[in-house]
Amino acid sequence: MYLFTSESVSAGHPDKCADIIADTIVDRLLHLDPNARVATEVFLSGKHIIIGGEVRTSAAITPQFYKDAALDALYSIGYPEKGFDDSQTVYPDQMEITVLVSQQSADISIGVDQKSGEIGAGDQGMMFGYATIETDALMPTVVVYARKIRDALYAYARKHPGYFGIDIKTQVTLDYGTKESFVRGEPKRIASIVAAVPHNETLPIEEVRETIQTLIVELLSNDPLFDPTTVEFFIDYTGRFVTHSFIADSGLTGRKVVSDTYGGYAPIGGGSQSSKDYTKVDRSGLYAARWIAKHIVAAGIARKALVEISYVIGRAKPISFTVDTLGSSLIKETDELLSEKIGEHFPLTPAWITAKFALDKPSKENFLYADVAAKGQVGIAGYPWEELDELNWFQSIR
Repeated sequence: MYLFTSESVSAGHPDKCADIIADTIVDRLLHLDPNARVATEVFLSGKHIIIGGEVRTSAAITPQFYKDAALDALYSIGYPEKGFDDSQTVYPDQMEITVLVSQQSADISIGVDQKSGEIGAGDQGMMFGYATIETDALMPTVVVYARKIRDALYAYARKHPGYFGIDIKTQVTLDYGTKESFVRGEPKRIASIVAAVPHNETLPIEEVRETIQTLIVELLSNDPLFDPTTVEFFIDYTGRFVTHSFIADSGLTGRKVVSDTYGGYAPIGGGSQSSKDYTKVDRSGLYAARWIAKHIVAAGIARKALVEISYVIGRAKPISFTVDTLGSSLIKETDELLSEKIGEHFPLTPAWITAKFALDKPSKENFLYADVAAKGQVGIAGYPWEELDELNWFQSIR
């Protein structure tokens, strides 16, 4: 065996609740003022919500704006839930919300909002993009499975209030058979599935486990990597999962960056995407890096691609850009030359990335940052940074 594991969490998970609240604030501020500068962090614990950080906007904002965003986000996620009392789950109308948002430092805006109209990077750091031939989404197989199971269980919980809760975690382990198969991106089978789903305290754990396992088996019944007779299931493994949400476990923005991106298959940068506007390259740089990595694989240049972009605060152009095909190149072009060609062709400035993906105009028709926070930052069809709109150019450099 050669095993690899990834996990995913639902919108109802405390850390995801924090991300979704933070990005609901980003969505609403950018709707009022597309030039708003936002970096708000959210901490959830018990019946308390703390919203802190820095914002600069021309819109007239009061503390109630942030409180409304937090409560609306929790209701949209699915709280409160029937079948659980207020000692077991979140009741939004009982929340004590503290707002500690200050004005963004003028020292930052000096470099970000430049007189030329260019946008300087809102921070320093490095961002990584990754893609693999393993799935149609050009994402690691195990990430796709963990998210698929997560979505099915979350949807079932929303449709069956009083039975399951919505604070859900899933984890999938794939067996690649050998290291060589792992390198080639050729998984052999699903080895184990973990699911943690809150349940009404009146339900026997045997019934809970049977229901969840049946849902998963039906979901994957036609999948060639799934054999229910060999998969090991771990469902609500302690035997009881009633008290949940941030009544049971605190939530904080930015703690799920691995499951939000590549599930541990690739490096991650130093910062999360949620809570930040598009000038923060933790967000915009990640989207650009994923877009390029996906094109490299889709164009047949390599079976896998890892792209790194790095920035310094106040400078628009990246200070480094590197392509690594991880020994999976399908062409004669070296990684050094690929890095040079792609880095020269695409500006990769915050302004260029913002315009490319309309990051300053989140909307229901295009995308909402709150939805991105709930589903995953990359690998979801419909995001602008998942579109293969420059495939002809990438194929031309093979």
